[in-house]
Amino acid sequence: MADYTIVKKSITGWSIAREVALPFEIDEGFCVNVGWPKQVKRYVFPSVTPEFPRLANTIQEPWHFLKVCAEPEVVAGLLPPRWVIQPIGYMMTCDDTTPAKTLLANGYNLQVEHGTVSVARILTADGVVAAIGRVVIVDDYAIYDRIETHSNHRRKGLGSAVMAALNEIAINRGVNKGVLVATEQGMSLYGKLGWALYSVYTTAVIPGNE
Repeated sequence: MADYTIVKKSITGWSIAREVALPFEIDEGFCVNVGWPKQVKRYVFPSVTPEFPRLANTIQEPWHFLKVCAEPEVVAGLLPPRWVIQPIGYMMTCDDTTPAKTLLANGYNLQVEHGTVSVARILTADGVVAAIGRVVIVDDYAIYDRIETHSNHRRKGLGSAVMAALNEIAINRGVNKGVLVATEQGMSLYGKLGWALYSVYTTAVIPGNE
């Protein structure tokens, strides 16, 4: 079972980073009125509770997302057939976000934008974004979001450089603990940077017409 407070900070940071409504508490979880065409609402639960399947059975409309810190096999067994399990995610935490020394590959430049949502970009010599990431501070945690390296710029250490820049922002604001949700591919990078798996993070959605 994931800690309620950590999950709350994670979804709060996500909402701020994505510039959508802040989450509000529901029974044993959280809800975000996202309002996107293909994501109307997002429900997040720290664990599978009796409220989780009850909620799943009441929702009929497409593009509602259920997210929970639990194994996909467990989640799938609790959902009506209209729900579709998505590729698995992994909530990861770090208790020491001290920036590692990272040398930027030749031909790239780092650009940092400070704000409520701070952004680190790595640009090519002609100004194309090769890698990017964002960080939001929520109380004593740094919430990392949308860490991406474009496919033709991978295996050059750019993801590590983005994380180092975001870590420096967090440290400069007095925060040395972090949380993020990684893909299976991203887990390898974050593990090498000192992050640890906190919980499997399963997502289900009622898909609509494309």
